[in-house]
Amino acid sequence: MLMFLYHKTETYFLIWFLRCLNFAMKDTFTVITGASQGLGKAFAEELARDKKNLLLVSLPDEELPRLCKHFQKEYGIQAEFYETDLGKKENILGLATWINKNFDIDTLINNAGIGGTKKFDEVSASYIENMICLNVMATSILTHQLLPNLKSQKRSYVLNICSLAAFSPMAYKTVYPASKAFIYSFSRSLNEELKNTNITVSVVSPGPMKTNGNTTKRINKQGIFTKMALQEPSAVAKYSIEKMRKGKAVIVPNRLSWLVINFFPSWIMIPIMTKKFKKELNVQK
Repeated sequence: MLMFLYHKTETYFLIWFLRCLNFAMKDTFTVITGASQGLGKAFAEELARDKKNLLLVSLPDEELPRLCKHFQKEYGIQAEFYETDLGKKENILGLATWINKNFDIDTLINNAGIGGTKKFDEVSASYIENMICLNVMATSILTHQLLPNLKSQKRSYVLNICSLAAFSPMAYKTVYPASKAFIYSFSRSLNEELKNTNITVSVVSPGPMKTNGNTTKRINKQGIFTKMALQEPSAVAKYSIEKMRKGKAVIVPNRLSWLVINFFPSWIMIPIMTKKFKKELNVQK
C-alpha cells in the first residue's frame, strides 16, 4: 500500500513538473505593426538578433514573407506574417482574433502610422480619415484586443510609437501632430492604469529618421538643423527596446530635439516649424 501511494505521488509530481516546464518553455511572440520597412523593420531586426519570435504585420505586397524567411534562416527564430490594412476597423479585429487564437504574445509594438506634409485645404477627406484611423484607431483597438493575451504572460510590454510632433502643433501637418498627441496621452494613461499588473506601456517619441528615400528627401528640404537631428532607425530601435525592457514609460531617443521643442513656448515654436514645412512644400506665402 505504501509503495502504491509512493508511486502515485511520484506520478502526480512528474505531471506537475512537466506542466510547469511547458509553461516556462512556451513560445511567446512579439507583434510589430508596420514591420516591412523603416523603424518597424529595424525593431524586427533588433529583436530577431536577440532570438525573439516575431509576428510581423504590414500592408500586402511589401515582402513580409521574404523578411520572415530571412529572420528564420539568419537567427533561427519563429517568424510569422499577417498582411492587412490597419486603417480599417474590421481588419484590426481580424488580426487580433488571429493572434489570440494562435499565439502567446509578450510584446506589442504599435508602429504602423502615416504622416506627410500637405496644405490642409488641399487634402481629401479620405486622407484625413486614413491618418486618424491608422495613427489612432489601430493602436488603441489592437492594444485593447490583445491585452488579455499580454496579461496571461509572466511579463509583457506595449511600446507605442509617438513622435516629437506630439509636443508642438505644426502647420502643414495639422492632423499628424494631433494624432501623435493622442498616442502620447493614451500611452501614459494606460501605463498608469496597468501599474499593478504584469504589463508596462511605454511611448517612444523619435525625431526625424531616415526611414526611406522619400522621407529623407523631404526632411533634407527642411534645413540644416533638421538634417543634423536625423537618426538611423536601427539606433532608435535598439535604444527604445533597451528602455522598454527597463520599464521606462517615456522614451526620447533624441533628447536635444526634445529639449528644444519643450524649452521654447508654442508662440515661438509654431512659426519656426511652419517656416520649415513651407520650405519643404515651396509655399511662397
